Amino acid sequence: MPASRSADGSGRELLIREITFVEAVREAQADALSADDRVFIMGQELGEYGGVFRATEGLAERFGAHRVRDMPIAEQSMLGAGVGAAIMGMRPIVEVMFMDFIACGMDAIVNHAAKVGYMSGDQMRAPMVIRTQGGSGTHHGSQHSQTLESWFLHVPGLAVVVPFTPSDVKGLFKTSIRVDHPVLFVEHRALYRTRGAVSDPVEPIPLGKGVIRRRGDDVTVVGIGKSVGQAQIAARLLEEEGVSVEVIDLRTLVPLDVDLVLESLAHTHHLVVAHEAVERGGWAGELVSRVVAEGFDELDAPPLRAGSRPVPVPFAKELEAEMIADERLIAQRVRQALGMVEYAR
Repeated sequence: MPASRSADGSGRELLIREITFVEAVREAQADALSADDRVFIMGQELGEYGGVFRATEGLAERFGAHRVRDMPIAEQSMLGAGVGAAIMGMRPIVEVMFMDFIACGMDAIVNHAAKVGYMSGDQMRAPMVIRTQGGSGTHHGSQHSQTLESWFLHVPGLAVVVPFTPSDVKGLFKTSIRVDHPVLFVEHRALYRTRGAVSDPVEPIPLGKGVIRRRGDDVTVVGIGKSVGQAQIAARLLEEEGVSVEVIDLRTLVPLDVDLVLESLAHTHHLVVAHEAVERGGWAGELVSRVVAEGFDELDAPPLRAGSRPVPVPFAKELEAEMIADERLIAQRVRQALGMVEYAR
């Protein structure tokens, strides 16, 4: 799509361009580096190489190696250094190349970044963005394909962001780099080559505000990241069966926009929550619990989850496809929620 110009509600002229998801990540970081001298990036193979997914390509040449720092493969040390820099007044962006290896740095995230404000009586804070990517569908095997954002909902003090569109990447990142607490920014690897329109300048998107991606009347399907696209595909499939699906993109898991889900439920009265993470112990359970507690009277049937099977992600693409929750499972959960077929795991 060629660039075009438009005007926002105040009459301000906006430049509208179409870019890929990973280009949005790169631009969002460049904007942050330009806007604030306290911002710097560190991670593995970011500088001369430009990042394994090209998310930092050209940034070292533009901003210098002291602001786009290559680090050894030592996630615990890297994240610990990020926490220390944040406490000392910097605004680090720490990239964990594969989300699977964020486990190596959990102590820095969970016991230090998330708690330092509380434990110091707010005398110290750790404003930092931890960027990482995860997800399956690219046949990278069990240790490079996990979807682990649900781990972090359980930790007070962390915000968790999972964007779906290039525009949301830029808007949510703009907010994430400005807030005074740590933010986990999770990108699904399969979205990196997807394209979407972005405006220049982009407005920051507040954390905790979901958006309705598709209007519908019969059932509400809630997702994040790649699952939002799969829910939209499922909605088109179900439309041929006479089912009208409303699709909600939460955009952030902490804060969690329960109010938007309840508003949707007030006219659909049926709920399916979809995520690629393993269904057992996933964030869908938290959302369903909140909806049952606060919106039970609106439910005409039990809310259902569409998550992946509780096994390690297989390397073989045929097995991976059978294990991962996709649009076929989402559509089937919708049919089950509406009583069109019996529920079965």
